[in-house]
Amino acid sequence: MPGYGFSGPTTERGWTIIRAASAFLELMTRLGYERFFAQGGDWGSAVTTTAAGLSPERVRAIHLNLLPAPPPDRNDPTAGLDEADLAILARVKHFADHETGYQKIQGTKPQTLAYGLVDSPAGLAGWIVEKFHGWSDCNGTIESRFSHDRLLDNISIYWLTGTINSSTRLYYESIGPGRRHTPPPITVPLGHAAFPAEMVRAPRSWCEAAFPTLCHWTDMARGGHFAAMEEPELLVDDVRAFFRTQRL
Repeated sequence: MPGYGFSGPTTERGWTIIRAASAFLELMTRLGYERFFAQGGDWGSAVTTTAAGLSPERVRAIHLNLLPAPPPDRNDPTAGLDEADLAILARVKHFADHETGYQKIQGTKPQTLAYGLVDSPAGLAGWIVEKFHGWSDCNGTIESRFSHDRLLDNISIYWLTGTINSSTRLYYESIGPGRRHTPPPITVPLGHAAFPAEMVRAPRSWCEAAFPTLCHWTDMARGGHFAAMEEPELLVDDVRAFFRTQRL
């Protein structure tokens, strides 16, 4: 992602999701790929859907492991939902109530936050590890999902590249007050891996109503928000299974 790790830091304003998606499209052009598939989670989900919306003739199908969707009937959002769906909504509500303070800070005052995080490795570690603890399928024991070395790898990349500031600015640019990004509609085939501990989820019926091209859905056995780190084999297997059904 532009502004993250070895793709940063970015040093100017305007690095929105749309600009990031356009940068990836240009990257694929320079690498010689006229048509391709794309996959994403977290911010990568927004970039992937935006790239597909901007250039559906090139991005021929997409796979996501984060797929938010609104209720089809906002006046009666729980209509037709079963107990499993209601449990998903309860988890999403808990996330919204207890885990989104970082979004507000990074979406409104990222520069102020950055002064502390680029000055203190302990502060940076606390800011990042809190998310791995709260958003993964670890049942409160972070070491059950990630070794200390893997966590330190992640923290060190931000520290050594000096990109925690530019990474948090993506929130300011894309979801700050008056700047929320609305992706273009998806018209290409869409596949989704629904990990049980992903905190940004929606019932399948909501997703099918919001995304008419959704044609592949897998309820994963385990895993959370950091699926590529938590369950790489499960994720890769599902990505391959979906894209094998598609044609460039």
